[in-house]
Amino acid sequence: RVIGISVGILVLLFSVQRFGTDKVGYSFAPIVSIWFLMNSGIGLYNFIKYDPGVIKAVNPWYIIQYFQRNGRNAWISLGGVVLCITGTEALFADVGHFSVRSIQISMSFLVYPALMLTYSGQASFLRLHDLDVGTTFFKSIPGPLYWPMFVIAVLSAIIASQAMISGTFSIIQQSLALGCFPHVSIIHTSKKYEGQVYIPEVNYLLMIASVIVTIAFRTTEKIGNAYGIAVVFAEAITSFFMILVMLVIWKKNIAIVIVYVACIMSVELVYLTAVLYKFPHGGYFPIAFACLLLAIMYIWNYVYRKKYYYDVENKVSPETLKDLTTQTNFCRIPGLAIFYSELVHGIPPIFEHYLGNVCALQSVVVLASIKSLPVSTVPPEERFLFRRVNPRELYIFRCVVRYGYTDARNEESSLETLLVHRLKEFMRDDFWVHLKNNNQIEGSGDVVHMIHGTNHNDNIDNAENEEDVMMRANESELEKEVEVVDKASRDGIVHLMGENE
Repeated sequence: RVIGISVGILVLLFSVQRFGTDKVGYSFAPIVSIWFLMNSGIGLYNFIKYDPGVIKAVNPWYIIQYFQRNGRNAWISLGGVVLCITGTEALFADVGHFSVRSIQISMSFLVYPALMLTYSGQASFLRLHDLDVGTTFFKSIPGPLYWPMFVIAVLSAIIASQAMISGTFSIIQQSLALGCFPHVSIIHTSKKYEGQVYIPEVNYLLMIASVIVTIAFRTTEKIGNAYGIAVVFAEAITSFFMILVMLVIWKKNIAIVIVYVACIMSVELVYLTAVLYKFPHGGYFPIAFACLLLAIMYIWNYVYRKKYYYDVENKVSPETLKDLTTQTNFCRIPGLAIFYSELVHGIPPIFEHYLGNVCALQSVVVLASIKSLPVSTVPPEERFLFRRVNPRELYIFRCVVRYGYTDARNEESSLETLLVHRLKEFMRDDFWVHLKNNNQIEGSGDVVHMIHGTNHNDNIDNAENEEDVMMRANESELEKEVEVVDKASRDGIVHLMGENE
């Protein structure tokens, strides 16, 4: 029955993730606040009532005596002690969901004082009730507060998983940006914080994995062993990379790094050796799961880099493109094609493969690359960056489509309309720039003609008339080019997924 209830709670918890960290956090915040305040109050009550003398435990000499008395068993017990600080490993991952200042304030003025009072109160209680060590938390609650505290404890246990879920979303998002994870849908749930994301595929996979672990392990002891190893490994790895950041990025003095290793990382390594003792008793699971994920990420990143380097080294040159389009069996068909590629500069080799096999191409082609920017939104007028591919008569364009993390991407109709509109604007600007460059090259002949003219006024009038005629001719030519794009869009827009980000 307990396992069934646990599975139901897990399904419910993962189901509400789609509403975003903000909404979920606002719903959970009052419960968590009550949880910490009640723990603090009960801890202070027990501390005063039973044995305030436990305050002497802050003296480090007692831990030395503890190890002297218990030896190997004292070292093994550290694997259970580490469970007192579980959750702190999610702080770094959750920085993307909340501001640094909010985490500092909540940790320093609420969480840490509450934990100190809670554990001090339980230690005072155990001084007089040493046989209740297995159920200290509930046995130390004063009678009238038992059931309210029981309800709050259950709700808080549910909420405690939220930090890990939010942290997982953030880590997956960063892995995607580095090309280290298969493509998944990322939904940004906040316009203020880029890191507040929801990933449906990962959410459901986590839910399934959590349900399987709950059913398979059945007892909190094995789950605790697995969680302890995961927590300490996460903290040790974080500290290791912290050393690299301090040396390479922050350029800190080596003495500061040594102090950091001696004071913090050495403690984490001691705890790590202790939790590894529980490897056969459920601790193997997070390590096996981490190895599986590491293999997937390594293989994906290796293939991703190989493919990208191949595309860069084998870009299609303008000469090759012209040769392909002048073949006798090649034809242009009505319509506008949007060919997606991750390559920003140049034409991807898969486009050459496409032309070689299909031997047909729409009258207008846009080679589009979709890129994400670390801003909330990109204005529509700045979303598209165009460049025309030579030769110009092929009507092939390069385009970078830029999105902010809250911009909607799944509306094909709006993308098509805006892309065609911006493409026509680009063609008008590009036409006059191209014309101006050509006139600068040919301008010397016109100057000579005017110098050798017999009548200065006639030359000016003739030049003005010629300029008007040329302007009208150029405008007519421009409108013909724009009409090609209009007609192609009316004939139909095709999306070709050569590569898709």
